[in-house]
Amino acid sequence: MAVDQGPDKTETPSWRARVRAVVQDLVVPDQVPWEDDAAINETQFVARILAFLDARFQRPLQDDSVESRLSLAEKLARLPCMLAHPDSLECVYTPIITSPSILDTLTKVMSCLMNGASHGPLEMHRSVLEGLACAVRHHGAISGLDVLLQVKTTAMYGLVAKERSIRMCAGRVLANLVQVYQAFPDNKDGQIEDLFSDFYRFLEVKKDTVKEGVLVTLGWVGKVTHDELLGRVVCCLISQLGRENPAIRGTAFMQLQALSKHRNKSPYGLVATYMNHIAPFLITRMCTQPTLMSEACRLLSVTPTDFVTATLPRTLPHLFASGEMKVLEMVAKETNKKLSTLFLNYSHHILAYIFLLEGPGQTDKGLQFVVKALSDAADNSRLISISSVVTSCILPLLSELVTVLGHEAQQRRTAATRALQKVQQAIAAPPSQRAAQSPTLDTFLGTHVLGLISHLNEMLQDVQGKKSVDTKRQIIRSLGALITQMGPEIGNVAPQIMATLQTMLSVPQLSEVTLQSWHAFVTTLRPKDIGPYVGLTSAAFVASWPNFSDAGRNLARQSLNYILSDLSDQLGRYLDDIVDLKEVPELKDAQQRLDDIRSSWSLKERLQHILERVLSDNSTVANQSLRDLRRFILVDNRDFIQDLTSGDVFDPLVGDIISALYAGASYDGDGAESSHLVAFECIGGLGALDPDRFQVNTNDTRVIVLSNFKDENESVTFALHLIRDLLVGAFRSTSDIRYQMHLAYAIQELLKFCKFTPSLVSSTSSIPMKVRNRWNSLPKHVLESVTPLLESRYTLPDGAPANVPHPIYSTQSTYREWIQIWAAFLITRTSGPSAQTIFLAFRSAVRNKDVGVAHHLLPHLVLNILVSGCEEDSQKIRAECLAVLEDQFDPNSDSSTDKKLLSAQAVFMLLDHLNKWVRLIRQDFANKRSESKRGRVIDDDAQEQLIRVDSILSSIDQGLMAKAALQCKAYARSLMSFERHILMLQSRNTSSSDLQGYYERLHEIYAHLEEPDGMEGVSTLILSPSLEHQIRQHESTGRWTSAQSCWEVRLQQSPDTLDLHLGLIRCLRNLGHYDTLRTHVKGILTRHPGWEPTLAGYQVEGAWMVGDWAEVESVINQTGAQSAPIAMARILLAMRDGDSTRVSATLSEARYLLGAPVIASGAQGYHRTYDAVLDLHLAHELELIYQTVSQLPLSGHHRQNAILQLSRTLSARLDSTLPAFRIREPVLSMRRTAFGLSVTHTRSLRAEIGRTWLASAKIARKAGHWQTAYSSMLHAQRTQTPFSFIESARLIKANGESLRALQELDNSLQVCELAEKDVIDLTEDDEEGKKMKAKAHVLLARWMNDSDRFEETYVWKAFQKAAEFCPNWESAQFHLGRFHDSCFKALSTREHKSRGTKMILQTIKCFSRAIKHGSKYVYQTVPRLLTLWLDMGENNDLCQGEAFGKVNAEILKAIKSTPVYKWYTAFPQIVSRVGHSNQEVYKNLTRIIMTVIQEYPKQALWLFCSVVKSNKQQRESRGRGILDQLRGNSRTAKTELPTLINQCMAMTNELLALCDYPLRDDGKKPLNMSKDFPKLARLAPSRLIIPLQESLTASLPPNSSTDSIHQPFPSNLPTFDQFADDIEIMRSVARPRKITIRGNDGQIYMFLGKPKDDLRKDARLMDFNAIINKLLKAQSESRRRQLHIRTYGVVTLNEECGFIQWVPNTIPIRSVLVKHYDARSIKNWNSYMADAFTKIKEATDRDGAKLFVKDILPLFPPVFHEWFIETFPEPSAWLASRLLYARTAAVMSMVGYILGLGDRHCENILLDTNSGDVVHVDFNCLFEKGKTFETPERVPFRLTQNMVDGLGVTGVEGVFRIASEVTLQLLRDNKDTLMSVLDAFVHDPLVEWEDEKKKMERDAHRRNAVKSSVDLRMLAKNALNPIEKKLKGIYMSTTSRERPEKEMSTNGLVEMLIQEATDPANLGKMYPGWAPWH
Repeated sequence: MAVDQGPDKTETPSWRARVRAVVQDLVVPDQVPWEDDAAINETQFVARILAFLDARFQRPLQDDSVESRLSLAEKLARLPCMLAHPDSLECVYTPIITSPSILDTLTKVMSCLMNGASHGPLEMHRSVLEGLACAVRHHGAISGLDVLLQVKTTAMYGLVAKERSIRMCAGRVLANLVQVYQAFPDNKDGQIEDLFSDFYRFLEVKKDTVKEGVLVTLGWVGKVTHDELLGRVVCCLISQLGRENPAIRGTAFMQLQALSKHRNKSPYGLVATYMNHIAPFLITRMCTQPTLMSEACRLLSVTPTDFVTATLPRTLPHLFASGEMKVLEMVAKETNKKLSTLFLNYSHHILAYIFLLEGPGQTDKGLQFVVKALSDAADNSRLISISSVVTSCILPLLSELVTVLGHEAQQRRTAATRALQKVQQAIAAPPSQRAAQSPTLDTFLGTHVLGLISHLNEMLQDVQGKKSVDTKRQIIRSLGALITQMGPEIGNVAPQIMATLQTMLSVPQLSEVTLQSWHAFVTTLRPKDIGPYVGLTSAAFVASWPNFSDAGRNLARQSLNYILSDLSDQLGRYLDDIVDLKEVPELKDAQQRLDDIRSSWSLKERLQHILERVLSDNSTVANQSLRDLRRFILVDNRDFIQDLTSGDVFDPLVGDIISALYAGASYDGDGAESSHLVAFECIGGLGALDPDRFQVNTNDTRVIVLSNFKDENESVTFALHLIRDLLVGAFRSTSDIRYQMHLAYAIQELLKFCKFTPSLVSSTSSIPMKVRNRWNSLPKHVLESVTPLLESRYTLPDGAPANVPHPIYSTQSTYREWIQIWAAFLITRTSGPSAQTIFLAFRSAVRNKDVGVAHHLLPHLVLNILVSGCEEDSQKIRAECLAVLEDQFDPNSDSSTDKKLLSAQAVFMLLDHLNKWVRLIRQDFANKRSESKRGRVIDDDAQEQLIRVDSILSSIDQGLMAKAALQCKAYARSLMSFERHILMLQSRNTSSSDLQGYYERLHEIYAHLEEPDGMEGVSTLILSPSLEHQIRQHESTGRWTSAQSCWEVRLQQSPDTLDLHLGLIRCLRNLGHYDTLRTHVKGILTRHPGWEPTLAGYQVEGAWMVGDWAEVESVINQTGAQSAPIAMARILLAMRDGDSTRVSATLSEARYLLGAPVIASGAQGYHRTYDAVLDLHLAHELELIYQTVSQLPLSGHHRQNAILQLSRTLSARLDSTLPAFRIREPVLSMRRTAFGLSVTHTRSLRAEIGRTWLASAKIARKAGHWQTAYSSMLHAQRTQTPFSFIESARLIKANGESLRALQELDNSLQVCELAEKDVIDLTEDDEEGKKMKAKAHVLLARWMNDSDRFEETYVWKAFQKAAEFCPNWESAQFHLGRFHDSCFKALSTREHKSRGTKMILQTIKCFSRAIKHGSKYVYQTVPRLLTLWLDMGENNDLCQGEAFGKVNAEILKAIKSTPVYKWYTAFPQIVSRVGHSNQEVYKNLTRIIMTVIQEYPKQALWLFCSVVKSNKQQRESRGRGILDQLRGNSRTAKTELPTLINQCMAMTNELLALCDYPLRDDGKKPLNMSKDFPKLARLAPSRLIIPLQESLTASLPPNSSTDSIHQPFPSNLPTFDQFADDIEIMRSVARPRKITIRGNDGQIYMFLGKPKDDLRKDARLMDFNAIINKLLKAQSESRRRQLHIRTYGVVTLNEECGFIQWVPNTIPIRSVLVKHYDARSIKNWNSYMADAFTKIKEATDRDGAKLFVKDILPLFPPVFHEWFIETFPEPSAWLASRLLYARTAAVMSMVGYILGLGDRHCENILLDTNSGDVVHVDFNCLFEKGKTFETPERVPFRLTQNMVDGLGVTGVEGVFRIASEVTLQLLRDNKDTLMSVLDAFVHDPLVEWEDEKKKMERDAHRRNAVKSSVDLRMLAKNALNPIEKKLKGIYMSTTSRERPEKEMSTNGLVEMLIQEATDPANLGKMYPGWAPWH
């Protein structure tokens, strides 16, 4: 340490002058040379002074008088302080490091002064000692110990001086000397030890005066020393309290008191730290030195009895070990306890002390004394032995000894090891009974290790009393020593050890020692045992890295390097769990190694692994992985994430990302806030992704116990569920050691209940197979965690159940307290031995801060209590539920919002559980009744249980439930309750007028659910809509102007109602009318200033929108409101000021506020929290814009690139949002605001602002907000945004002025061409400018074509011009090609050869270019191109000319340049033309087929196999030829293609054999795969994919992706792994065979082989439906409604056989209805109905309808709605399933109508029991075939009374109707695409058409017709003609042939179809087997 460089010296110029004066005075008459001291620093200055003094006093003194020497001594004594701290009067310890040291110099000088003056005055001696004391205090220790020894000798002489003042001075020297020894540790311990030895010697042999000096000196030493040495001082002083001399006793007493005061402690507090040494010292002298004991107790202010009692753990070990019987007896007497009791209470302390004794025979002596003492006190001494005594406290004893293993001293650690060995020997069997080989110490410890870990954890958690940090360090070190001692076997308790290490690592003072033990843990375990913990290890290290010391970081680095280097080859998949280490620069080598290991990972794989880690049960891993995810999303892989979130359907990974982020946002525990912030940042970074373009998957693991724990198997299954799904995750993840012990106890008890024993993991005894199978059913990670607990001995103290007042809810202030106390109480009320065993295991676990366990158990507890039948308990449960529900709308409630909401959700969850139990029990009863002829197989107890539970449920009023649900925003539940209430009222014939209030509620609920279709449906039921109703209707559909008018009317009625003003303000904001909004807000605040907190957000938003930043700042400074606009305003103000630090801070604050709704929602709440997500999206964009703009490069080129990149990013983010004006306009307006804040308004930034105005105009136009669109358009023009005239023209056209729009667009383009550079600046992005020009010309050409005002030549030139501007733009080429094609279609047949061939050539050229450059129009261009080319090749007239050669050349060029997957999209059409007659065409067709099969063999071969196995010789030979070419191709010989071809052909042959296998007529003999079809069974496993529909459907790239690198199929599609043996034969006429396949993904797939059935129709229809699904996903309206068709795989093997995928989890509608009617004893058919239908058949339509309504329908009241309630009792699932049912039914109804799909009886319509989807099967009746039946079908689709009943209260209105309209409009808009798909039917005619051809030819022959040949293709085309008409909107009546065909609007057509489908006249005339009454 250098000389003090503080302010005292640097700021006081006179310091050196003062020092010079003192030194000069000391050396008079010598002169000190000071000339150059200004050039040296303070340290050099002091060193020069000391050197000069040293040299000077080696010479004789000039004045040798005593007075002179005394004066010099006094001056010298002051010099050290002047040098060290000149301006401080108090001397403090301040070392001065110089050479020579100040002590060296002063010792020599003082020695010189003392020479010749040894007999001088006392003052001289005192001055010398004072000087030495001061010099010692400032000694810097550069010199050795010699000078210190010299000082010590001098002081020791002074300590025995006669004069007390001399002794005191000497004492100060010695105290300062101790301080120096402590500061500089070299040889410290030895010197201090010698010094204390001298003190002890003086205290024993010297005079009392000397003793008094020593005690005072010790007091001073105690004030300057550290804690360890202080203990020696205290012990020494305590020992003197027993002296006979009262003065000595008093001095010691006073010194102890002074020390206490100095340390700010009581005397007891001072002594307590060293009580382990002091207590035994005092107690052992109780008999011999009673004064010592009494004085010590007086000092400590305790009575002797209290002292003896309090120190028993410290004193008894020593007393028993030394055999101090007299003292022990006195202690027993003092404490009033028996000696044996004293021992038993402290046995582990006593025995640990004895076993640690090191002297020969001391341990045995101590043990024998213990045994003797206990035997003397016992009645039966023969039972007492050393072994029994030790065994009685083995766990705490071992814990004490293991703790000593962590002692810092090696000697103590060695003693502990020997002590453990002694314990092992002490309890070992006698030599005669011992095994040949005694177990090792680690084996011995292994039997007790679980208990040991628990004891150590309790000590670390202060369960056994507060432990010091040093003690905890020792315990943690001992844990490491135990790990090392036990070796790999310690892995049995790895979860407990990891919990301990993780907890302790978070304590900074303990982190380093924890890392030592962690390193031991990592390096000791076997790789398979350490594997599950490497992820946690890495996460914990990275998370806590900033808190580690250098040594700790080195340990952490070593551990990670060991994992990644030494174990990397053995850890396998466990390495995937390791988090990224990039956060820590010091771990770059480990990160590099990790990167090398993961080098083969794709970006998708990296992301998947991060997401898995984010969802980890361990919070540390999850939190750290969340940070990894942030880096992945926001920093490293932005382009990849952008690709995932683009297109009509996002990548499935997007749903996983959202799930992970919402899980991170909802984490509640240590570090939750930082995790939430990271999650919010990531959510904002992803953007407000359109929720309709991805799905979030959830896994529901809930179970219901039906038997009330009376069925052993069910009870064990429930226990296993609790272990697997509840306990193990919490057990592995928690860092709360006490909670982990509670969880361990619960697991332990449940394992016992399941009859799991340690024998399961050993082979020592046999285990029942049932038990072993249950054990093996548990996942591996569960087994790893619970195996050690098979031998655990956790216990819980039994406590009397507390008396809890009911209802509990009203007595508790928080949700957590309520649910935990209620669950704990219910546990005490459970009934039945199994239930009590299971639930009592949780009596402690439910009371933890984590409410997850209580929440999970609650419904099971309630069900058990209700079923068990205690009426009092049942009523208490009912009262509890009612208390929660009533509190939801109690105006006087003092419950917090969180308590209300969470408690209500818990009650709803509980009631859902009970409802589901009731329905399952009723289903079980119904099944039993149907199985029993007499119907009486249900015991009375079961009936009684059902009645009890049902009575509780029915006693809770549905109205109360509905209101409570509505209040706490459980809208689905509220809707469900209200609808059930309405149905009940309707069943009582309540009038429609009385139901109006309920309908209004339904309308309100649908508005909250943001389900406008439902609102539309309810509106049809409301007779007189209220103003509020109209407002809701307008707002839900985005008609903000209309809503504004309604609000204004309401405000005229109630001008002082805040909510009405807020409604109007929301309208103005959504319309973008911010000036009006500001004016309105200011007016309100003038009249109602108290509304300011509510209106501040709108006020500030309006201000920043118009750029009034002064007002923004004013509002922000004045308001205390916290809302999203306020948070955004703070960010904007910080951006405006350019304060990066404040921007970052306000962003964090804003994210905390904006993301709050996300925290409690869960991943399924993404829809509900979309507004919050949008706010986070905006915050991220502000950050993005600020960072880009504030860091713009100076270079113009780089600057332009930066802005261009930002523009593209922002554009992609906008495209991924929900395409609604309400969503996208705030994004665009916020961007304008952010860009407007830039100080430097460059041209590029102005252009960006202009683009946002254009985008606003576009979305406003599409939403129908004309005024907003026009305003935005004007702003875009004002900023001179390029090509704004395009949007302007679109807006004019949208307003109905088509001609004016055309003229404006044409004029603008002419102006653009005449003065391009002056008017529009295209230099910024030339390519973009060309594309925009092309877009304008395409638009112009399309409008010209649509107007019918221009000749074809002018239109063609306009299209051609667009293509020339941007030849690589897909749209330009497509529209040009389509124009040529439309012109070709308009030609007469005569003109085909002349003009037509040229048009075909031009069309093919354009379409081939479009296909090459994009994917948007693939489904239009590829099929049409193929049709034109292939048809031309078959026309002998057209294929002879020169044009045909050019067409073939174009096709060949397209084959080479087009990505192969685009050909695959039309592969069925291509394959259907394999029999083409033109050889030139066939060559190119073969090239396409071979290219597709080479590229995608796994998919294409399944589509091609029907050709190879065709019954038509030409198709079969050509197919074989193509495959032979592929096999023989040298380029594919070394690939997997030949193998796949051979496998596919073998598989096809064997599947055909299975289909054609002859069956016995009785069908009794089942088929077996292994026996009957061994060749097929042996084909698995195979690399062939299982032909699922989703595996065979290619995906197209999003528009933003590059076509050439797109992968249309996932890489991990399931392949054949094994065929199941059982083959089920169906009962239908064709006897189809169901086979079961297990995929390599472990999933089960089933297929139905159909013999004698042409499945090509089904296959084409699946292709057709797949295209429709893609179209539905591409359109925002259909996508938002999740409209889709359920498809399944179809494999056609030839024209007569094939396989279709079995749709799992489905049930025919007929089964559902029959079951419900059977329950009502309604028969499905009877003679009465037969007579009625006979009458109906013969009657007119009108009379038949009446008969049907009167005689048939009343027999079958609608029941279908009950299936939804029964199958989906949880309200959200109920609502979702019903919406899916309605919409899938609507979609398939419209598609069925278009295709002429008939035979829709109840067996051909299935219901998905998991989702409610409608699934149609059996498409044999297509193309209006149903109209040709003997009883013609008269309805376009099935919409019978039960189908309508399933739609809910609104029936066909609303959801069903709108879905039908959206679907039909989409089909009409894409008629060309759909007809192209159906084109395959023409060229691959169905067998039935071939049969029809033969029939027609026979009929013609009979009639002697001239022409007996029928054109098969014309037959097919005629079948497709009605489809084309329907797609054009031409209505063809199903009942009246007289009604003329006419084109109708979509809405009108849907109405006509619904009327026909529900018309009783039509239904009555249907075939009875169709069951029209169902």
